[in-house]
Amino acid sequence: MAMPTDVGIIDTMVGFPKPDRREVYKFLAPHLRDKESLEEFRFPAQYMFKDVPPDLEDNVDPVAVVVDNLDRFGIDKAMIGVGPGRDDADRALKDFPDRFIPSASVDPNQGMDAVRFLVEMHERYGIKAATTFPAGVQVPINDKRYYPIYAKCVELDIPIFVCAGVPGPRVPMAPQKVELIDEVCWFFPELRFVMRHGAEPWTDLAVKLMLKWPNLYYSTSAFAPRHYPRAIIDYANTRGADKIIYAGYFPAGLTYDRIFAELPGVPFDDEVWPKFLRDNAARVLKIDQ
Repeated sequence: MAMPTDVGIIDTMVGFPKPDRREVYKFLAPHLRDKESLEEFRFPAQYMFKDVPPDLEDNVDPVAVVVDNLDRFGIDKAMIGVGPGRDDADRALKDFPDRFIPSASVDPNQGMDAVRFLVEMHERYGIKAATTFPAGVQVPINDKRYYPIYAKCVELDIPIFVCAGVPGPRVPMAPQKVELIDEVCWFFPELRFVMRHGAEPWTDLAVKLMLKWPNLYYSTSAFAPRHYPRAIIDYANTRGADKIIYAGYFPAGLTYDRIFAELPGVPFDDEVWPKFLRDNAARVLKIDQ
């Protein structure tokens, strides 16, 4: 049950520190109503986290900060978001092409523009995944607006990482009910669908659905290892060793120091660790092939 130190970890959720992280979450403003979220929080789910990584100091290179963290903690590759306004990601991919995996965030409210954007990002960057935040855009996981995006992911042969469960930001949770995933997996059996951000409080249902659908997966993004749901750990140690994928939450809410101080305490079986830390992500993202 000891965590190995020679795996070459793939982290499926990494960002770049900013001088003011509130800029990153501007897209949420139309859906926020409470004063703390609108005026006080540095990021919308701040109330849920302690020891949040600091904002970037002046004259500090954000790419260098991330690469230093990857090196210190044995992370071989990190999945990052690319697209307009993400200059740090552009530079990271140019300077360290073997360290970063490009992905693109899509908003189904944009209709066919979202589909065209996905194609553009695939042609320009060779993205390995799409990502989306249903509660952030207030579109349910199984809404018809998502279907063209799911179809395009199948055509491009890339997975989609989708936030599921009660969201941290104070926006309505209904778009992220885990039960909605069932219909999507039924209609798109070729789609590789990865749940993000916990799926709580429906983790038992998430496990049931992963048992049911071959191409449904779960990533541990936004959870400190000491808070990984017990249902997910038990599933990984039994029938789900190939379904659970490591993801951190740096620098949004967790430091790597905290993650890797707690990670060895997760009671995964020996054979689960390399799959969790690297192999499952490599297979779903179709890298190392």
